[in-house]
Amino acid sequence: MTEPQSALLLRRQLAELNKNPVEGFSAGLIEDNDLYRWEVLIIGPPDTLYEGGVFKAHLTFPKDYPLRPPKMKFITDIWHPNDPNGDSPANVDAAKEWREDRHGAFKRKVARCVRKSQETAFE
Repeated sequence: MTEPQSALLLRRQLAELNKNPVEGFSAGLIEDNDLYRWEVLIIGPPDTLYEGGVFKAHLTFPKDYPLRPPKMKFITDIWHPNDPNGDSPANVDAAKEWREDRHGAFKRKVARCVRKSQETAFE
């Protein structure tokens, strides 16, 4: 039985990521026999509130990828509006706090998430 085109593409993309890593990002399969479920680690970028954080997420690709996008779910707690457009956030509470108290409560919650991510990064 031949492999679906989406599996061939995902295999190629994962091999490319391993051959030419992207700074601050790594990816691998959750289970060796399932190309459609990846675990990714995102390192908080320098000079941001997230610096030093190690944030784990799972990507689940549909069988008709790339016609439909993957779904991404953070496994590590992260306090972030999840949208560069503060007027249309995915996390309304984080966006409100970012707008109203960016250097106070928002910054403290992000710092807690970064510390927790470092403690649980390799569990």
